[in-house]
Amino acid sequence: MASIKNLGFLAQLRSDASNHVIRYRSGKVKQSGRGLVFWFRPETASIAELPMDDREMAIFVKGRSQDFQSVAIQGTLTWHVADPELLASRVDFSLGLLTGAYKSEPIQRIETRLAGLVNQAALQYLAQGSVRALLDAGPEPLRHQLEAALANDPALNEIGIAVTAVRLTNLAPSSELERALQTPTFEALQQKADQATFERRALAVEKERAIAENELANRTELARREMLLITQEAENARNRATGLAEAQQVEAGGGGRADPHGRECQGGSGAGADDDLPGPAAGGYARTRRA
Repeated sequence: MASIKNLGFLAQLRSDASNHVIRYRSGKVKQSGRGLVFWFRPETASIAELPMDDREMAIFVKGRSQDFQSVAIQGTLTWHVADPELLASRVDFSLGLLTGAYKSEPIQRIETRLAGLVNQAALQYLAQGSVRALLDAGPEPLRHQLEAALANDPALNEIGIAVTAVRLTNLAPSSELERALQTPTFEALQQKADQATFERRALAVEKERAIAENELANRTELARREMLLITQEAENARNRATGLAEAQQVEAGGGGRADPHGRECQGGSGAGADDDLPGPAAGGYARTRRA
């Protein structure tokens, strides 16, 4: 914003390098340029100051898709003055010579015109597709269409305005529709999560069954081996008993022999044996032998 110092019937204007100042006198341009400093007579001069830096304005458009669903667009638009003298002739940028402030609101008027052009192009784009197609495509196609529409718009070229860039940050449906569109995806993801949980549980049950079967097989094998051990021990005990009985029998028959009736016969000569018989029996036994 330019600064003006009033010294009686003269005044001095000092402007920044980013502003273009135009001084009129009697309806004609007497001085025009950026960052000017000059003296002038307030009663005979008219001064306009135009910003030459890039200006940004917010974009918010709410429209309907082809299937009558509400869609909101948010972003920013950057514009600048391409022809300051042409713009000054179409929009009032006059300064108050006592304060140096604008007499009207020229920036707001320009941004209002830009917002109208953006709304028109955006609404036409939204009406051409369904909400699903618009959301799938995203804001990039709309951004290209807005840049092309604003660059070739004669209403901007006629007043000396140029659009530098259009940036869209969001293209979204209403909150209710957004929740409705998110529901199928959420349900599908939930089903996958449940399926994964079921698979983990089934795997855990299968592992537990395998562990139980392994334990049962181990117990069965141990029982079988224990039974074999008991059988072998019993067989060994029987063998030991049989051997012990045979050994005792051998020890008992070591001093003589056993007759068929289980009586032992003492060893010795025949005479000695006969002497042991009673008298008549001995004599009879002797005769029997001689005969």
